[in-house]
Amino acid sequence: MTTTTKPATPVTATRGRRPGAGALALRQGRLEITQFLRSRESVVFTMGFPIIMILIFASIFDGTIGGGVKFTQYFITGMIATGLMTVSFQNLGIWIPIERDRGVLKRYRGTPMPKWVWFAGKVIMVVAIGIAETVLLLAVAVALFDLDLPGTAAKWFTFGWVAVLGVTACTLCGIAISSLARTARSGSAVVTPVALVLQFISGVFFVFTDLPTWMQQVAAVFPLKWMCQGLRSVFLPESFGAQEPGGSFELGRVAVVLVLWCVIGVVLCLTTFRWTTKRDG
Repeated sequence: MTTTTKPATPVTATRGRRPGAGALALRQGRLEITQFLRSRESVVFTMGFPIIMILIFASIFDGTIGGGVKFTQYFITGMIATGLMTVSFQNLGIWIPIERDRGVLKRYRGTPMPKWVWFAGKVIMVVAIGIAETVLLLAVAVALFDLDLPGTAAKWFTFGWVAVLGVTACTLCGIAISSLARTARSGSAVVTPVALVLQFISGVFFVFTDLPTWMQQVAAVFPLKWMCQGLRSVFLPESFGAQEPGGSFELGRVAVVLVLWCVIGVVLCLTTFRWTTKRDG
């Protein structure tokens, strides 16, 4: 008696497809956003600080600074730029040392996940929180202080590229400066004074042209001053450009400086970023 054997049934893959590059980045971004929202201190400081400062300064200084521009209008443009810098430069500069000190970055490096995914997650978090914060600031400014939103597509376009280049430069610099902190506790001590000094000399809390000349020259080296200037061209009348140090809003120079800082930020990240603390080797 002969026996017949059935052909072997093909084995089908039981595992799902590996997520693509975009899916990995989005998952990491969602994780970063979730971690940010779970930290009440970060949420309150990052989202609440600019709004609190607007309410305080706008209530104290209620005059005009020339050209029919109210101080509140001038100040709000600076606080939008500060909000973008806070969520990128300051937030990353403080939290990355904490993750490094806790060994989180070391574990990431030891996984099969491509290293760029971790950076992509940070960028997605910065963009998402930055958009939410900017919308919130604009809503408060329009509702309470009669800020006029841009009325043309060209001004919205200017707002877009200034914000994108500014956030990119600040994000890269935030990642780079995080390497200066030796421990988790020193991150805030390293980053916060730098951020505060830049705010004071870049035309955020005071009219930029009222500052001493040497302060203006120092501020012109860093991106925050140019972010503020670019945003003033969006929210203030065109005629106010004559009161800027260069006699105009100099949008071409704003773009050049911000792009240059993006390049500098990339170089600094590539040469200084560390996945482990010095004690780990």
